[in-house]
Amino acid sequence: MNISSIVVQCKQENYDEVKKSLEESEICDYHFGEQSTGKIIITIEGKDVEEDMYRLSVVQAMPNILAADMMQTYQEDQLDEEIKKLEAADSVPNVLSDDSINFKDIVYNGDLKKKY
Repeated sequence: MNISSIVVQCKQENYDEVKKSLEESEICDYHFGEQSTGKIIITIEGKDVEEDMYRLSVVQAMPNILAADMMQTYQEDQLDEEIKKLEAADSVPNVLSDDSINFKDIVYNGDLKKKY
């Protein structure tokens, strides 16, 4: 299952109509909105990414919606796969356990300030 949050943008004068259309649709759940900015927060749920993208496209095609952009998504199956990978991996990378490597020879590239 996937759950995604979407920010919908509309004109202030169309806010009530757009809010009502979203609330009455069976494609999403309305959570919050602010008429003064014309922004509305909704979530969509789907069995997979394709269904999420379909639902997003339906929202984007609704009348008086200027933009509808996915902000965050949770993909249950993908998360489970990544958790399994982490659990199967060594807790300490091999390089940290290798006594033949001199720590002075390790190049740290985490600081980009001095590199560029």
